[in-house]
Amino acid sequence: MLLYQAIILAVVQGLTEFFPVSSSAHLIVIPEFLHWEDGGLVFDVALHVGTLAAIIIYFFKDWVQVVANGLGFSYTGSRPDENSRTLLWYLVIGTIPGAIAGWKLDRYAEHALRSPYIIGTAAILVAIYMAVGDRRGEERKGLDKVTWSTALTVGIAQAFAIIPGVSRSGSTIATARFFHLDREAAARFSFLLSAPLIGGAALKKFYDVHKEGGVPPGMRLPYLLGMLVSAVVGILVIAFFLKFVRRNSLSVFVWYRIIFGIIVIALAFFLRIGG
Repeated sequence: MLLYQAIILAVVQGLTEFFPVSSSAHLIVIPEFLHWEDGGLVFDVALHVGTLAAIIIYFFKDWVQVVANGLGFSYTGSRPDENSRTLLWYLVIGTIPGAIAGWKLDRYAEHALRSPYIIGTAAILVAIYMAVGDRRGEERKGLDKVTWSTALTVGIAQAFAIIPGVSRSGSTIATARFFHLDREAAARFSFLLSAPLIGGAALKKFYDVHKEGGVPPGMRLPYLLGMLVSAVVGILVIAFFLKFVRRNSLSVFVWYRIIFGIIVIALAFFLRIGG
């Protein structure tokens, strides 16, 4: 993999993991249509680690607050709606469906669901789901109003993100909006919920790389750049997105997904890719 390709894909990962547009879709479509060499498992690990680092760094104080209160300590952080003693356990509940889906279906999804037609269709269908969910979420609630049913349903939505084009953040934020969480709270819950799954995926893939002999000498620089760039871009995107949704709807991402889906399907049809 060339260094400029690694940097571009790391930027794409940092942007699309946290914007609700599907990172897996973009990381499949861009190299395939541009005929770039696949970075393989090693580069995949780098992007996962970078994404995880972004979440941990940005939400470090939030995690301290959530975990402390969940374990029974009286800790008042900067976000009053994260002082609930049940939020930690609701995050655990919400993680279970995605963990099961990743464990059972990850290898299948990596091969059977990479078709541009699946990606484009998923992008459009979830865009519609996001539009409806965003409109339904009129009542403004914070994370202290999350219930076990909210957590479980959002967790099930996260499990569907194993399908390229669905988007982990898109499906979970939209589902949280159906439960009337305000946009910022829905986004924070989505990002907090994603950390355990991304961490688990990174550990599993890192173990697979270790079994195969570790990072090859020729991939060490792309590996480091992938981690660093995706982490930095991810932190910036999280900060921007949380500010954006305080005052704006998700409509710009809905329209982006629809246009992206149409373009992917059209290119696949005319170029006969992934049929």
